[in-house]
Formats: sequence, structure tokens, C-alpha cells
Amino acid sequence: MNSSCLEINEKEYCIKLSKDTFDLTLVRQLITRIQSEQLFFSKKKSYMEDDDIISRTSGYDGNDNFDDLNEK
Repeated sequence: MNSSCLEINEKEYCIKLSKDTFDLTLVRQLITRIQSEQLFFSKKKSYMEDDDIISRTSGYDGNDNFDDLNEK
């Protein structure tokens, strides 16, 4: 008995799951997880492509986490 099948072609991925083995709740959770990871990685990729490393770090002040003695 084959409970799942994955078909890959040039335009799509097709995952076939047996209704006897997989319930609809699990399938929805899998789809939600795939979509959220896809959104995460697309935003991360666009962030890295939009700016160069100098412009991303130019607003960072490394001393923000430390107190100055003159503030005491």
C-alpha cells in the first residue's frame, strides 16, 4: 500500500496523500507551513538583494548597548 506519492515536472509539484493515512487537518498544517517558510525566505532574499552590506550596517551604532561613564 502506497500512502503518498510525489510527482515533479517542469511546471509543478504534485503531492498525493491517501485519505486513509492523512487527515485534512495535517494537510492544512503542511500547506500553512510551506507558505510561511516560502514567505520568510522570499523576504530574507529580497532584504539581502535590496541593499549592499555597507548601507545595511550604516545606521548601526555598536555603542548602543553600553553606558557611558559621563551618564553616571
